[in-house]
Amino acid sequence: MLSDRIPAVQKALEEAGLDGWIFCVFQQNDPISLDLLGLGGHALVTRRCYYLVPRRGEPRKLVHKLEPAMLDHLPGHKASYLTWKEHAEALTAFVAPDGGSPRLAAQYSPSGGIPTVSRLDLGTADLLDAAGAELVSSADLVQRFAATWSPEQLAGHRRTNEHLHAIVHDAFRRVGEALAAGTEIDEYAVQRFILDRFDAAGLITESAPIVGVNAHSADPHYQPSAEQTSPIRRGDFLLIDLWAKDQAPGGIYADICWCAVCDAAPTDRQAEIFAIVRDARDAAWELVSSRYPNEAVHGYEVDDAARNVIQEAGYGEYFIHRTGHSIHVSDHGPGANMDNLETHDTRTLMPMTGFSIEPGIYFPGDFGIRSEIDVALTEEGAEITGGEPQRELLRLLS
Repeated sequence: MLSDRIPAVQKALEEAGLDGWIFCVFQQNDPISLDLLGLGGHALVTRRCYYLVPRRGEPRKLVHKLEPAMLDHLPGHKASYLTWKEHAEALTAFVAPDGGSPRLAAQYSPSGGIPTVSRLDLGTADLLDAAGAELVSSADLVQRFAATWSPEQLAGHRRTNEHLHAIVHDAFRRVGEALAAGTEIDEYAVQRFILDRFDAAGLITESAPIVGVNAHSADPHYQPSAEQTSPIRRGDFLLIDLWAKDQAPGGIYADICWCAVCDAAPTDRQAEIFAIVRDARDAAWELVSSRYPNEAVHGYEVDDAARNVIQEAGYGEYFIHRTGHSIHVSDHGPGANMDNLETHDTRTLMPMTGFSIEPGIYFPGDFGIRSEIDVALTEEGAEITGGEPQRELLRLLS
């Protein structure tokens, strides 16, 4: 929580030439602020409240008189308001108690360039502007203070990823056994098998895994259900993408994707496409591992490294998502994404953060291939967690 890191935040503000970092909370508007302020899961943030860490001196709090204790667990001087007129006046005094035009970091991203950080609504931005504040994106601060892992979280992530690798192989083995025995099996049954294995391993997940056969594997976010599921048969192509974390507080997600053919061997086209995706994944990993930690690596560069391989192979139009995403206590975390497609993520990769590398090629109505690994960055270097990356398509029948 932020209260334990005020000196570190103030040092970062000093380095960035900022006068403060402001947090503006109303209901569930900003997951980053809710988490850092220790309000995550709080059911009664029904009135606007604010917290400001200045570059020097004591933090400040502004709360509504109906919820006066909302920020009492945080250090700092507290002011309050009741009416809308008092709110505007109090906010001006809160932002610039000595007058002037302070440069404040906020959960704001120019032109919405980084959506995970772009949480401040325009109306509140107008109020802060009227109070004299100059707003600057908090993107770098968020990555430093909201996306990093503790050593314990890193250890938990590693364990979780080992579980996921064992579970995905067991799931493919279950499919292969059913096919060999002539037993019916479908996507939903495999999904339920994986979720049962999560329970047995003490893992939880935000949503059920992707189990996609044939054309469904070409839909990157397809999920079967009891009402919508397809049978898995000999000769089919099968993609499984699964993500989970430890149930302990602060658990960090792991997220991997493997592919298989329900046959003794893939077709030439399937083998070709997998090799391209694998090489794109490895190119992204090579960029990170060869430069980090001695040379800065930016999210967009990692995306470029993977995307260039696929484009040069002639399949650029079929790679329809970013190369990877930040991983934290949510599967898609607040740190840098490996992205130069959906956004231009210029953030520098930081120690004690993690992310996925998961390029893919998708042919609608036919099949799609994605290969996903997780990368953890320590002070010493980069590592692929969980086990050896997939090198060739699994073959479920002999």
